[in-house]
Amino acid sequence: MSNAVALPVAPEAEAGHPAAGSHNPGIPGNKGIWVGISCEFVEFAVMFIVYFVARAHYPDAFHESADRLSRTAGTVITLLMITSSYFIARSVAAIRVGRQKSSLRWLAAGFVVALGYPLAKFLEFSWNLAHGIDGEAGIFFTVYYYLTFNHLVHACWGILGMGWVLARHAFGGYTAEDHSGLEALASYWHATDIIWLILFPLFYVLA
Repeated sequence: MSNAVALPVAPEAEAGHPAAGSHNPGIPGNKGIWVGISCEFVEFAVMFIVYFVARAHYPDAFHESADRLSRTAGTVITLLMITSSYFIARSVAAIRVGRQKSSLRWLAAGFVVALGYPLAKFLEFSWNLAHGIDGEAGIFFTVYYYLTFNHLVHACWGILGMGWVLARHAFGGYTAEDHSGLEALASYWHATDIIWLILFPLFYVLA
């Protein structure tokens, strides 16, 4: 006869849920934001194909025209994107351990830095136009404006979402147990950041 003693089983375990204290974060954000991110990646994948096809047919135009762009502007935008992504990542890390005020401060910092991107892009486009660089200045600039303007649009969507999440966060909308909205924002902004980190060398460095 067995002397084993039957131990009580928690209702959550019987229902197939993880036991208390277990950590199973799963995919950050929600399914909806990942559908959006996937569509964004597919859209830019098509644009990158256009870039490489145009570059293959007009290598001299790409090589000569790239020197006319402001590498300073491209570098500033890159630093703004990386810094804002870092601040938002810190915000998510803070809320996961219940540090709501710290999370809010990091998110506010990320939002302020992110606002510098459309401003820097506006100044860059203004500088371009003042130097005769518009969409009709050659195939390189046609592709440049097409891709970078589309990225600007996606970034502005992210900034608008950041403002909404920041407002919700300020009124206690996120906790350590429920912060999927903040994670969704971070996921989208990181994806937009990754795309810029591809655009920057393609136009400002390698061309």
